[in-house]
Amino acid sequence: MRSARPKVLHAVAGRSLLAHVLDAVRQAGGKMVAVVVGPGADAVAAEAQHVLPGAEIFVQAERRGTAHAVLAARAAVARAPDDVLVIFADTPLIRPQTLTRMRDALAAGAAVVVLGFRPKDPKGYGRLVMADGVLVAIREELDASPEERAIPLCNGGLMAFAGTTALAILDRIGNDNRKGEFYLTDAIAIARTMGGRAMVIETEEDDVRGINTRAQLAETEAALQQRLRQAAMEAGVTLVAPETVFLSADTKFGRDVVVEPFVVFGAGVTVEDNAVIRSFSHLDRAHVGKGALVGPYARLRPGARLMEDVHIGNFVEVKEAVIETGAKANHLSYIGDATVGAGANVGAGTITCNYDGVGKHRTEIGKNAFIGSNSALVAPVKIGDGAYVGSGSVITHDVPADALAVGRGRQAVKPGWAAKVREAKAAAKKKAPEK
Repeated sequence: MRSARPKVLHAVAGRSLLAHVLDAVRQAGGKMVAVVVGPGADAVAAEAQHVLPGAEIFVQAERRGTAHAVLAARAAVARAPDDVLVIFADTPLIRPQTLTRMRDALAAGAAVVVLGFRPKDPKGYGRLVMADGVLVAIREELDASPEERAIPLCNGGLMAFAGTTALAILDRIGNDNRKGEFYLTDAIAIARTMGGRAMVIETEEDDVRGINTRAQLAETEAALQQRLRQAAMEAGVTLVAPETVFLSADTKFGRDVVVEPFVVFGAGVTVEDNAVIRSFSHLDRAHVGKGALVGPYARLRPGARLMEDVHIGNFVEVKEAVIETGAKANHLSYIGDATVGAGANVGAGTITCNYDGVGKHRTEIGKNAFIGSNSALVAPVKIGDGAYVGSGSVITHDVPADALAVGRGRQAVKPGWAAKVREAKAAAKKKAPEK
């Protein structure tokens, strides 16, 4: 990846590769999770335990092959769970239903299950050699015969073992090969010698799509976005131009939501029924209530919470603020660390001045209050229910309910002043010496 960040902490759809895989494990009913990391991979371990607090961390001190990596978690495998699934943390598109199918094959009597797929171009992949519907070997391309290279069914890498025999199979894997490493693929032949049956579960290529480069990261992002968009539309969301909308893995939509082109949803966003998100808006850890209208060109930052029928218009930014039912901020405003009461109207150019250089302070705007355009509300400050703030005001003190507050310099008019200034400038220009 040419990055200081561990590969599995790179993100697609707002979530780390590792988090995608662990979430699939959780959805598939995994009860015990062992995460094998390299030495010093504290950030990876922390992410795993953040996503699944019960995950156990095991360190593979030396890189000696895939089977060696699995056996780094020997203590977990030795507990003889019902199933042992071996999953790569850089395959974020693996679906829980695919893992469930692998478990079902184990329940049907298989000792080992391999996930296979049929790529458009099988070059570079190991081939799955079958005989009478049973997997007899996994042949790496370098070791394959011409006939075996012609096999279209390839090894996806993910494997599952019956819990009762998993450790016995893994312990018999040797390293008598060119690299002197312990290969998980050798488990097929060993299981057969022990009288066990090896099976293949076929899946689509995206399920086993691995990531090793930035280009592959981008390709996976595109594949996942397509999957998320399709799921949203099938659930009743209108995406006017689906290919231009970017979702996070945890984006939640109600029914009859409309999303216009070029909208980005960061992590932790919920949009309730009948809301409309207009073009070029960006939402991140925000909640949009029923029937709300957002955008175009709106930004909802973490902690923004819009209630029913709220209007947040063009070039309005909301952060850590509750906008109550029916309130409006239709253009060119910043609302941060605030509460805007039901039915209130926030005029164009209004700013809640929430930061004093040391700490954040809150602004409270009451129900049905009216904030005139180009006003600055210097927090901490409260605007009472039904109060009016005159346009262009700087408000530094609380405003009682139903009061009018005007905080601006008195206008002065000097007749003829502009004409006199222009005449003086013209006269000075005539007297200036030529260069």
